[in-house]
Amino acid sequence: MRDDELLTVPEAMARLKIGRSALYDLLRTRRLASLTIGRARRIPTHALADYVQRHLEEATR
Repeated sequence: MRDDELLTVPEAMARLKIGRSALYDLLRTRRLASLTIGRARRIPTHALADYVQRHLEEATR
């Protein structure tokens, strides 16, 4: 996985193994960073890694 890779919503859903509504909830609440190019939503792979790391840190508290 490249650090600068941009994922589509379905690709991010597959990597996190979550549904569309759950992913859009993460995006809406800004817990997962994304960018919009035209009308397309893209999620950087580093944003997924950051989200997972934060989630793990919260779970160990």
